[in-house]
Amino acid sequence: MITGELRNKIDKIWETFWTGGITNPLDVIEQFTYLLFIKQLDDMDTVKENEANFLGVPFESMFAGDYQKYKWSKFKNLGSADEMYKLVANEVFPFIKNLHQDGDSAYARYMGDAIFKIPTAAMLTKIVDGIDKLELGDADSKGDLYEYLLSKVATAGTNGQFRTPRHIIRMMVDLVKPKQDDIIIDPAMGSAGFLIEAQQYLRDNHADMFLNAKLRDHFNNEMFYGNDMDRTMLRIGAMNMMLHGVHNPNISYRDSLSEQNTDSEKYTLVLANPPFKGSLDYEAVSADLLKVTKTKKTELLFLALFLRILKKGGRAAVIVPDGVLFGSSNAHKQIRTEIINNNKLDAVISMPSGVFKPYAGVSTAILIFTKTGSGGTDKVWFYDMKADGYSLDDKRQEISDCDIPDIVNRFNNLEAESRRARTEQSFFVAVDEIVANDYDLSINKYKEVVYEQVEYESTEVIVGKIEQIEEEIQKEFTELKNLLGLK
Repeated sequence: MITGELRNKIDKIWETFWTGGITNPLDVIEQFTYLLFIKQLDDMDTVKENEANFLGVPFESMFAGDYQKYKWSKFKNLGSADEMYKLVANEVFPFIKNLHQDGDSAYARYMGDAIFKIPTAAMLTKIVDGIDKLELGDADSKGDLYEYLLSKVATAGTNGQFRTPRHIIRMMVDLVKPKQDDIIIDPAMGSAGFLIEAQQYLRDNHADMFLNAKLRDHFNNEMFYGNDMDRTMLRIGAMNMMLHGVHNPNISYRDSLSEQNTDSEKYTLVLANPPFKGSLDYEAVSADLLKVTKTKKTELLFLALFLRILKKGGRAAVIVPDGVLFGSSNAHKQIRTEIINNNKLDAVISMPSGVFKPYAGVSTAILIFTKTGSGGTDKVWFYDMKADGYSLDDKRQEISDCDIPDIVNRFNNLEAESRRARTEQSFFVAVDEIVANDYDLSINKYKEVVYEQVEYESTEVIVGKIEQIEEEIQKEFTELKNLLGLK
């Protein structure tokens, strides 16, 4: 989470954009991102050069020859603000737009219509100075920066995928453990947070895959897919993926729920936090999805989509609003029945309502399921998350209580979970019981609460104590009146 000094620095940069005439929040984020991207290209180039020197192998900089002047570390020190402005606007910005000139990459597709909108040299100088003072040493910091910027978008409350907290994304990735041959998609990708975390998991846990030419090619070209309907977010996502070393992610401008999305049994892993709010016209939704659940609700339609696009054996870890778990409409029951009866529901992790504050107070849960097409749900693992490491109010300050390590550890050792009682924080529920409860997946339906018996004093004793206190008050009041000379 962005806190303290760093938040203040970002707010000052935002204010510079705002007072300079760039008032659309998405425009601010986009222009902010371009400059961050330019700075990080320089940082990334320096890291690669140092690694090459350490290994004693040749190094070819993207800023070779005349391009040296395009490095952030070079142009930020130019003596004249006007000189820097002309260089950035007329040369550096076109340079980053054309980094991938083949036209086929996601980066090339969505950077093609990018526009540099900072109007004056003085404004650019202030922003460059501000960004230069940001300390963003690791991927977490950069992810938290994007999350904080996106929280300022006026439409943020209607787009849950914009602000999935980084630690929740990491937990979901750790639960499903992406594999070297996975084909991963987020059909409502936003700034590509799930894809970024998935690639980082692979780097941390399967580093040997990069020694295999076939797997390395798969990682760069065929592993990562993302859809979104906002070209600004697509540009941000493409830049984000490129900075994290994924050369050619398959990022598409697409309404995932519409007829134009013909994907079917294509992916092995879905990671998503699809939009919760809003509804669609039936005419705009793919007919295949309506066959599974006749509804206009986006959260139900996305679940139907995930089942369609997964290959047999494919897994999904997705965030849903609590209403999906217990909603009584036919559409709600249809999608729960489809997941439980015709596929394999593995886990339901209920999260506290404060996880998405200060942007939204909605209660949510994580569903983990496997597409089988032939059933397989025999029992479902439930976990009642009470703390995620941050306070559950609007401030979201870091605290010591955090269930996330426990959730990951227990999910990775489900055999031991069968011995847990319903009074504990996690437990199994047999599928027959779930079916008997109308496919209700809310944890409170199955969790047993132990009430402690409290012994109270008898009424006579309590009344006696009240009378004694009353007598003491009257005595002290009489003494006060005497001191004041009152009768």
